[in-house]
Amino acid sequence: MKYVIIGNSTAGIGAVEGIRQTDKNGEIIIITNEPHHTYSRPLISYLLLGKVTEETMKYRPDSFYRENNVTLIHAEAVKINTKTKRVVLADSSEVYYNKLLVAAGSSAFVPEFEGLDTVERKQTFINLDDARKLTDALDRAKNVMIVGAGLIGLKCAEGILGKFPCSTEHMRIRVFDLAPKILSSILDDDGAKLVQRHLENKGVEFRLGCSIKKFEGNFAILDSGEKIDFDILVLAVGVLPNTALMENIADIDRGIVINEKSETTVPDIYAAGDCTQTPDVSSGQNKVMALLPNAYMQGECAGINMAGGEKVFDKAIPMNAIGFCGLHIITAGSYTGEVYAENENGNYKRLFYSKNKLNGYILIGNVDKAGIYTNLIRERVPLDTIDFRLICEKPGLMAFRKQDRQSKLGGELK
Repeated sequence: MKYVIIGNSTAGIGAVEGIRQTDKNGEIIIITNEPHHTYSRPLISYLLLGKVTEETMKYRPDSFYRENNVTLIHAEAVKINTKTKRVVLADSSEVYYNKLLVAAGSSAFVPEFEGLDTVERKQTFINLDDARKLTDALDRAKNVMIVGAGLIGLKCAEGILGKFPCSTEHMRIRVFDLAPKILSSILDDDGAKLVQRHLENKGVEFRLGCSIKKFEGNFAILDSGEKIDFDILVLAVGVLPNTALMENIADIDRGIVINEKSETTVPDIYAAGDCTQTPDVSSGQNKVMALLPNAYMQGECAGINMAGGEKVFDKAIPMNAIGFCGLHIITAGSYTGEVYAENENGNYKRLFYSKNKLNGYILIGNVDKAGIYTNLIRERVPLDTIDFRLICEKPGLMAFRKQDRQSKLGGELK
C-alpha cells in the first residue's frame, strides 16, 4: 500500500501516526512545499518573542520520519489526476498513490489594496519564514503597522513586544482593523474591551472601525484622509483554505467538504486540517475550523481509515487557547442561547447554553477547568444530568453524577 500525504503540518503528522496504528509497513510519502522539518505554526510568535527556538518549536523529533519510515518530497503539488491516481508536481514529475490525503492547510488572505505594490517592506505572518523575515526586519525599523486585529495580528504584536519594549525610543506598534473590536471572531464586546485594555497598557495602539483606502510607499491613507506612516507593514487579515488541488474534483464550499471519516467525495482521497470544512457540533453548522486540535484529530482519523481501520471524528468545535502578554484566554463552541456571566477580580467568564446543552464559553484570566466545559460541548451532555449551577460557579467532577464521576476517573468511587 502506498500512502501519499500533501502537507507536513499537524494534520499530515496525525495521518502518519494514524496509518502506523494499523499498517506498520506500507510506504508513506509526504509532499511539502516548505523546506523545514514539521513545526508548530502557533509558536511562530513565540519564536519572534524569543520564548522558543526553531529547534524547540519542532512538532515532532528529528527521528520522526525515519522511525515511521516516511519519505519527504520537498516540492509543490500542482495537480491531482484521479484517473491515474497520481499527484503531479511543479517539475512535472508524478507520484502514484493508493490512498491520498490532502492536508494542504491555509494561506494568508491579502486584500487588494490600491498601491500595495508600492510598499517596500510588507509581509504576512503565518509561517516560519514569515517569522524569520520579520525578525530580521525589526532590527532596522521602529514603526510597525499591523492590518488585522484578529488572532494572527495580535500574536504578531505580542511577539514584537517581546523583542522590543514599546516606547518612543524603541518601537511603535499600531493595529488597524475595519471591525469595531479586536478578536471579533472569538470574543464578545465586553471580553474584547478587556483584552484591548490589557494590550494598550503594554504599549499597543489600536485604530478600530477604520478603513484603509490605499498605500503610497510607506504611508497608509485612511478613508478619512488621514495619512499614517510606517516602516514595516504586516498583513494579518486572515487565512483562506488551500482548496485549489481539489477544484473540479471534489465538493468544495469554503473548504473541502469531508465526512466523519475524513473522506472527500472522491474514492481513495481524504482531506484534513485547515483546508477542510466540517460540521461544528456546537452549532450544527458546516464551517472551516482552522484549529490545531481539530486538524490533528481529522488527520489521525484519515490515516486510520486510509490504512483499513475504522475511525470516526465527529466532534469538531471552534476552540482557541491563547495568551497575550500574560493574559490567558480560552474560548470554544458557539455563543448562542442564555448566558451565565461572571466578571470579577480580573477574571471574565461567559457560558452560553440552550435546549439543555452547553453551546460555548469564553474564559479570560482564570482558565482552570476549561476542559470540563469543552467536554460538555463536544459530548453534548444534557445539562439536567449534572449540577449545572455548580459547574457554572465551581467547575469540577463533583457536579457530575456518581456513576459519571466513576467513568471519568476510571475507577470506583466510595
